[in-house]
Amino acid sequence: MIRISELKLPLTALPVEVRRAADAPSETDEDRIPPPHPEAALRLLAANALDIDVLAIDQLNVFKRSFDARKADLLAVFIADIRLKDPAAEASLLNKFAGNPHIQATPNMTWQAPCHAPANFGLNEGERPVVVGFGPCGIFAALSLAQMGFKPIVIERGSPVRQRTKDTWGLWRKKTLNPESNVQFGEGGAGTFSDGKLYSQIKDPRHLGRKVMNEFVQAGAPRDILFAAHPHIGTFKLVKVVEHLREQIIALGGEVRFEQRVVDIDIETTATGRQVTGLHMEDRNTDARSHLATRHVVLALGHSARDTFTLLYERGVSMEAKAFSIGVRIEHPQSVIDAARWGRHAGHPLLGAADYKLVHHAQNGRAVYSFCMCPGGTVVAATSEAGRVVTNGMSQYSRNERNANAGMVVAIDPEDYPLDVAAWQAAFGDADGLKWATQAQAMAQQSPKAYHPLSGIVFQRLLESKAFVAGGENYTAPGQLVGDFLQARASTDFGAVQPSYKPGVSLGNLSQVLPAFAVQAMREALPVFGRKIKGYDMSDAVLTGVETRTSSPLKMGRGDNFQSLNTQGLYPAGEGASYAGGILSAGVDGIKVAEALAQAIVTKA
Repeated sequence: MIRISELKLPLTALPVEVRRAADAPSETDEDRIPPPHPEAALRLLAANALDIDVLAIDQLNVFKRSFDARKADLLAVFIADIRLKDPAAEASLLNKFAGNPHIQATPNMTWQAPCHAPANFGLNEGERPVVVGFGPCGIFAALSLAQMGFKPIVIERGSPVRQRTKDTWGLWRKKTLNPESNVQFGEGGAGTFSDGKLYSQIKDPRHLGRKVMNEFVQAGAPRDILFAAHPHIGTFKLVKVVEHLREQIIALGGEVRFEQRVVDIDIETTATGRQVTGLHMEDRNTDARSHLATRHVVLALGHSARDTFTLLYERGVSMEAKAFSIGVRIEHPQSVIDAARWGRHAGHPLLGAADYKLVHHAQNGRAVYSFCMCPGGTVVAATSEAGRVVTNGMSQYSRNERNANAGMVVAIDPEDYPLDVAAWQAAFGDADGLKWATQAQAMAQQSPKAYHPLSGIVFQRLLESKAFVAGGENYTAPGQLVGDFLQARASTDFGAVQPSYKPGVSLGNLSQVLPAFAVQAMREALPVFGRKIKGYDMSDAVLTGVETRTSSPLKMGRGDNFQSLNTQGLYPAGEGASYAGGILSAGVDGIKVAEALAQAIVTKA
């Protein structure tokens, strides 16, 4: 087949979707059928691009559709794969257009398993691989291992996704936090309570992202995620999708154990180095301890498993502090963003709610940028620890809520992380805090570029605790209007924008919560963003704090074999280990790690 890109049509040439699919997970298969593409018009464009008769085209499939809003007359831009009635003519055309970046051979995007489990594999539980964490990375690591016949055992500290949803609503509606079942922990991972965005800028020469998308669709996700330029699923739909993926893993011989928290790890020192040999778990409901022998562990922890990070650090697993970003959530009326992005086409049913991506390099050297933009969504309470406030953004599939929200965050560096004993003790308790603060200070004295691996957690917890206090110490979040933020005065009343964050927003002065360098950079960036998107710096827009879980505060190094730099059999993976940043990239990393683990088992067999 031949892949042709940059096939452009005016918006008026596209069939209009009669109705949008409901958000509820119980919609029928018919509800998930995307609107038809303008195939006749695309066939003509493809024929013109190849300089052939349109009747020579046997089949046309749309691979990708996006929208170009840079001009007043908005265009739909397609990438399409075509098959000719005469297959021999395809090679001739590809040779004719060699060097043309818009005309290429359609790549083979089918996943090929690199190996399969030996016969009778898994009869001994101790030889089965274990996946710790059941977010996107853990799901696709386990699914890929199961598809190769390796019968993985999944250990998940949180609850199954439906119970987890109830627990999460308990915080949002009743201000009751379950530290083990919330936005961060539980089946589906943090991505379940997000926009469900399925796009990434990772290099993906093997098209593993396509496997992730295909698996989602087979599990019940809307089929339009296969061609949308910025695909998303939304929380309600993700619930059912995640359940179906779990069922497939189990049907292939895998096992998923919920509400089991890893509390220790066995590492044996041998002549060839350190080797993981087992895990210790604690049942969340009974406190009963159990042991699981294994020599292959995928650590798909997510970016908020701070107690597990601490455990791994104490057991000597290689890790280092890394940069991430902190800031707030900013909310505007979605209509303001639509008008700024789509112009006169705002409100068109095919376009839906508009998104944006912004960045500004401030004079103090800090980068300010939008993060995890959620069109037509809500700001959600995302803490996983008592006495701390964290925000995140979420959208449903329809993206039809009144507000748009995004993180407006500032890049920070390990040199920003605190060294004082008080901050470390507030984060880790008196004994451990003193011990690790002393270590951090000693490292800093030895080298100005040496940072304690857990220091980013100290910084996160410091800001989250400040936000909790500023919000009223009841999981209400501190907030401020953009106009007041720019004028350095506390806010007292909401304007035209009503915040969506539940349990609620307590207005005040965010400069009492955020670092001074972040406040300075954000105040400089807001008017700049307002020139890029009209209305972005509107006085009534609401800032809600704090956003601290943009990415993992540490990195667990791994080698070319995907194993820990100093512990054989341990496979750091996904967002928690700093090898992914979102649902799609986490899923892709899970597949890569599963392949490496499977090949290691087969090689030793």
